[in-house]
Amino acid sequence: MKSISISPRPIFPLILPQLEHRYKISRLNHRLPLLHLDGAGRSLLLMASLNNHSHHFRHADSTASPPSSAVAKISHLKAVVLGDAPASEEDDVVLPSHDFSRQALVPSQQKYLEMYKASIENPAGFWSGIASSEFYWKQRWGDQVYSENLDVRRGNIKIEWFKGGITNVCYNCLDRNIDAGLADKIALYWESNEPGFDATLTYSQLLQRVCQLANYLKSVGVRKGDAVVVYLPMLMELPITMLACARIGAVHSVVFAGFSSESLAQRIVDCKPKVVITCNSVKRGPKTVFLKDIVDAALIDSANKGISVDVCLTYENQLALKREKTKWKEGRDIWWEDVVPKYPTSCDVEWVDAEDPLFLLYTSGSTGKPKGVLHTTGGYMVYTATTFKYAFDYKDSDVYWCTADCGWITGHSYVTYGPMLNGATVLLYEGAPSYPDPGRCWDIVDKYKVTIFYTAPTLVRSLMRDGDEASYFSNLVYLGSNLLLSSISIQYCCLKLSGSNKERNLFEFCKHSVIFFDSGMKVYLHDLRDYPLACKDHLYVTRYSRKSLRVLGSVGEPINPSAWRWFFNVVGGSRCPISDTWWQTETGGFMITPLPGAWPQKPGSATFPFFGVQPVIVDEKGAELDGECSGYLCVKSSWPGAFRTLYGDHERYETTYFKPFPGYYFTGDGCSRDKDGYHWLTGRVDDVINVSGHRIGTAEVESALVSHPQCAEAAVVGVEHQVKGQGIYAFVTPVEGISYSEELRKSLILTVRTQIGAFAAPDKIHWAPALPKTRSGKIMRRILRKIAARQLDELGDTSTLADPGVVDQLIKLADT
Repeated sequence: MKSISISPRPIFPLILPQLEHRYKISRLNHRLPLLHLDGAGRSLLLMASLNNHSHHFRHADSTASPPSSAVAKISHLKAVVLGDAPASEEDDVVLPSHDFSRQALVPSQQKYLEMYKASIENPAGFWSGIASSEFYWKQRWGDQVYSENLDVRRGNIKIEWFKGGITNVCYNCLDRNIDAGLADKIALYWESNEPGFDATLTYSQLLQRVCQLANYLKSVGVRKGDAVVVYLPMLMELPITMLACARIGAVHSVVFAGFSSESLAQRIVDCKPKVVITCNSVKRGPKTVFLKDIVDAALIDSANKGISVDVCLTYENQLALKREKTKWKEGRDIWWEDVVPKYPTSCDVEWVDAEDPLFLLYTSGSTGKPKGVLHTTGGYMVYTATTFKYAFDYKDSDVYWCTADCGWITGHSYVTYGPMLNGATVLLYEGAPSYPDPGRCWDIVDKYKVTIFYTAPTLVRSLMRDGDEASYFSNLVYLGSNLLLSSISIQYCCLKLSGSNKERNLFEFCKHSVIFFDSGMKVYLHDLRDYPLACKDHLYVTRYSRKSLRVLGSVGEPINPSAWRWFFNVVGGSRCPISDTWWQTETGGFMITPLPGAWPQKPGSATFPFFGVQPVIVDEKGAELDGECSGYLCVKSSWPGAFRTLYGDHERYETTYFKPFPGYYFTGDGCSRDKDGYHWLTGRVDDVINVSGHRIGTAEVESALVSHPQCAEAAVVGVEHQVKGQGIYAFVTPVEGISYSEELRKSLILTVRTQIGAFAAPDKIHWAPALPKTRSGKIMRRILRKIAARQLDELGDTSTLADPGVVDQLIKLADT
C-alpha cells in the first residue's frame, strides 16, 4: 500500500478530505518529507524545510502603526505588506513596503497629497512647471497656460493647454533623449510571433529610421495637417510610422489591424488620408492574416464612396508572407523596403503649435458611427509622459512592456509616446500572448528582463484560466529535471495514480482552505520521468522566473478582485504593486490610478485621482454626491491630455460628453466610492460594450446584424464574461417565414465579423419572436440585460410594455 505523509504547520489546518479516505495519512515533524511515495520504478520525493516560523503568514495589523509610506491607520481594514505574503481574500489592502516606498518617485501618502493639492489649487503653475523643465519648446506659450469651458450653457465647449507654445512630439521622444546621452540606449525590443526571431533599435537607430520614412512621406506630398492612415500589426514599423508623421506635422490615424475592410474604409472616408501604410500579412499565433487583401478591399470601397488614395505603402513581413504571393496594384502600391531605405537618415522637424492636431483615433459610439477622437500636441505630450513616469514609478533602468496594440489608445499613450518621452526601453510583441503556449508572456519577460508589465484584465483572466492549478504557486523555476518552489501557497495536494490511461495528476487543488508557507520553504521533485505532471500545462506562469518584474499594470476595464489577487500573487510573486489604471481614449492618459509606493491598494480599486484630475460622482440629476456613494462618474475642470473634439463633428462632441451633465465631462462610466475614498469603476452606463478592452457600440453591432437579409431586427447588450470582461449578447428576430437554425446563427456571426471584425462577433445569438418595447416603440434594454444575465427575478415592472407576453417567450428561448 502506498504511503503518503502530510506535514502542515499545526496552526494552519489543511483540509484533505479526498486524501484521508484514499491514503494512509500520518502527521510528522515539519522537517520530515512533506509527501513521500514508495512504489515501483523511480521514486518521487518532496522535501520541505520551513524557516522563519515566527514570521509565518505575516500580516500588517492595521490597528498598529503602519509603515511610514502607508496611509494613516484604518482600523477596520486587514492588510498585508508588499513582499511579505500572498494577498488572500481576507486581506482588504496591500501596503507598500518600506523598501519600495523609499525609492519611489512618490514615496508616501503625504507627498501625493502635497502634489495633488498643488495640481488642483494651481493647475497652471503645476503643469507649466513640468512642461518647462522636462520638455523642449521652440517657443514658450503665452501668459495663459490653459483656457476652458466645460459648460454648454455658457457657449461652445473649448479646452486649450499651452496654446502658442511651439514644439514637436517626435523631437521630444528622440532628439531630446539622444542629446541627453541616450543615443546608444535600446529604444525598442521587438519579439516576433515565432519564437527565436527578434530585433532591437537604439534611440539613434530609431531616429534614423523615423527620418527616412518622414522624408519619403514628404516626397509623396504629405504635409503638415495631412492625414495618414496606418493599418499595421505590432512591428517596429508601427511606432516608426507614428513618430515619422509627428515629425513632419502629419496627423496619423492608426486603425487596429483586426478591423474589417468595411470598418477601415469607413475611417478612410472620414479622414481622407494622403497615404495608407500597411504590410502584406501578419501571423497571429498559427493563423496568417492577409492584411493587404483587407486594405485592397477597403480602398475599393472608399473609392466607390468618392475618396481615392493614390499611395499604399506596404511593408513586406517576410516571416508571414513573401512579396511574390502578395496581391498588387501597380501605380498605387509601393514596397516599403524598395523606397524608404533610400532616403536620408536626417529630417528637419516641423515645429507645431501645442494645439495643432497630433492624431485621430476612432472609437465606437452608441449611434453606430465611429467617433474620430482628436488629440492635440502639447498637452497630450506633457500629460502622457507625466502619467507614465509616476503611475509606473519609472526608473532609467526599466524595461517596459505593454501588451496593447497601437491600434488602441493604450498603444499610443503607453507604448509609443509616454514611454519614449521618458527615454524608456520599450518591448513590442507581434504575436498572440498564448502562442505557442500560454507561457509565452513569461518567457518574454525572462528573455528581456522586463521590469514593468502592463496588460488587460482579459489577458490576466485568460492566463489565470490556463494556469488555474498553478495559481497557488508564487514562484517556480525549472532546475534541470528538478523543480524548486518557493513562497508557496498550496491549497490542496494529492497524488492520483488511476485509470486505464494511467492518468497521473500530481497536484489537485481544493478551493476551500489555504496554507501559506513563507519564502524559506523549498520543495524538490526528483526524477519526474516516471511521474509526469499531468497538470504541467497549467504551470505556464510559474515555470518561469519573472524575478525581473518590479511593477504590474492593468488597463482597459475594471479588474475583479480575484483576478487582481492572482495577478499579484502568482505573476508578481506578491512583491509587485499593481497600477490598476482607469482612463479612456478621450482622456489621453491615466485619470484614476494607484501610485506605487504612495497608497495602500485595494484589489479591484483604481484608488485615487492622478494629479490635476477632479473626479466627481453625480446622481441622475447631476448633483454631486459626497462620501460613500454610487453614481455617474464625471470630471470637473480640464486636464492637459483631454481630447479637443470629434473630428468633423463638434456638435456630437458636446452632445455626447458635455450635455448630459452641464459643467462636467461625462465619462459614460458608473463608479462607486467607498468610505475610505477609494474609487471602484462599475463599467459602462451607455450603449457601449467593453469587450477585452475594446469599446464596441451596440448600435454598430446591431447595424451589422440587421444588414443580414434574414434578420428583421436585433438588439445587443453586454453580459458578464469570465475572460473578456463583457461579452456580446444579441437578441435577433428573423424575417417572417425564416426559422431559427444553426446555419442562420453562424451566418449572422460571420456578417458581424466581416463588417466590423472578429472581436465584435456575438458570443450568443438569442432568438426573439419579438423584442420588448414600450408603446412608443423604445426597446427596453433593461429587460434584455436581465434576461441575458439570467437574473429573471429582477425583471421589474413589465406592464409598460406594448406586449408583456414577449418577455415570457424570450425566457423560454433562452437556451435554444
